[in-house]
Amino acid sequence: MRREKSFRGINERLARVYLENLGGEVEEDGDVSGDGWRASLSSEKVEIGPTVELTEITVVFEGNEETLDSLVDDFSQKAMRAGG
Repeated sequence: MRREKSFRGINERLARVYLENLGGEVEEDGDVSGDGWRASLSSEKVEIGPTVELTEITVVFEGNEETLDSLVDDFSQKAMRAGG
């Protein structure tokens, strides 16, 4: 199964730290793998209005449905940023 989610206000380094805290290990290619799952990250700058840019991180989660249900929820809670 594959799920893709985007988050604003965090960077790739912090997203990897969150995934490591959820049991993953960063691989040489920058992806993060855990027991029964894998996550790849990419980022881009997105414009919010005429003068503000934010970094948007896209995380592609792959694994079995049961594992991804809790992983994506737990990651989303960690990635939630107040005021951003």
